Amino acid sequence: MKILRTITEFGQLPARCVLTVGNFDGVHIGHQEIIAVGLQIAAERNTRLVVMTFEPHPVAILHPDKAPGVLTPLEYKAHLLAEAGVDYLIVLKDTASLLKLSPADFVDKFLVSDVKPAVIAEGDDFNFGAARAGNIDTLRKMAAKNSFELVVVPARLTQLATGQKVRVSSTTIRYMLEAGHVADAADLLGRPYILAEKIIPGRGRGKQLGFPTLNLQIPRQVIPAEDVYAGWVSLGDDLGHTFDAKQRLKAVFSIGQARTFGDETPLLIEAHLLKNDIPETSGKWMAMEFVRRIRSQHKFKTPDDLARQIQKDCEKAKEILNRAAHKPAHIGNRSS
Repeated sequence: MKILRTITEFGQLPARCVLTVGNFDGVHIGHQEIIAVGLQIAAERNTRLVVMTFEPHPVAILHPDKAPGVLTPLEYKAHLLAEAGVDYLIVLKDTASLLKLSPADFVDKFLVSDVKPAVIAEGDDFNFGAARAGNIDTLRKMAAKNSFELVVVPARLTQLATGQKVRVSSTTIRYMLEAGHVADAADLLGRPYILAEKIIPGRGRGKQLGFPTLNLQIPRQVIPAEDVYAGWVSLGDDLGHTFDAKQRLKAVFSIGQARTFGDETPLLIEAHLLKNDIPETSGKWMAMEFVRRIRSQHKFKTPDDLARQIQKDCEKAKEILNRAAHKPAHIGNRSS
């Protein structure tokens, strides 16, 4: 996949391509459906699929205090889009001037004049232009005047384990993660949710209890609720290498403030690997893949009580992970 970051590079795009525009945070199953439709049209027309996305999220520029949490940082988003089969990724740097463009100017300046698509594929909830004033009906009217076809992909609905049907969206996934419902979030993502960052030194309390942990630097992503989870760990020399890691390790995750050791402790994101021969982790990055919630956090009376509970958590995690995946798949292209 070729990544383009400036308008001067748009000349590399194939003539009469298929285009889809959006933030694509999470690259969830709704996004995947739009991409699949775009790829099919591109194949039929012997052209290429182009995805246009934005960095940072528009709300982070206009209303920083209201900016939504990030599900997939740009490098991970690009990795997922490449694995989905996208040919070109345009990354537009959001600026105040760009976000002030009217829907008509946005289409004229970035879509028709510079990209020159034959087809634009979008979800039925697509909004664009200043104050999100343009919607799918606006784009449909512009298509008739600007020599491109518009293909509208219906919203994706999915049924949760509870039987509830929900519309797939990045907002819904954020709510699920913040409530600790990582298995439901995985259903909407089409793969388990992943936190990835550098490994940092911890305080050694887990090791003192007999359960050494790898500590994750606080990532610039949505952090699941302060609970205990079962999941997989992948290690790499940098962020990109964690996505391509050949080995995934069973683990218990803890997100919380370790209140057993006092109430004035910072948020900790920790992974205890369920194996004895722990690989060298100095200078490494870690990807934490959340499979299922085990329990909520508690303040235990003594460290020994905590150690006994961690042992139970480890047994539960092994049971969950053995059921979840007998043959683990690649991080960027797995289902759950």
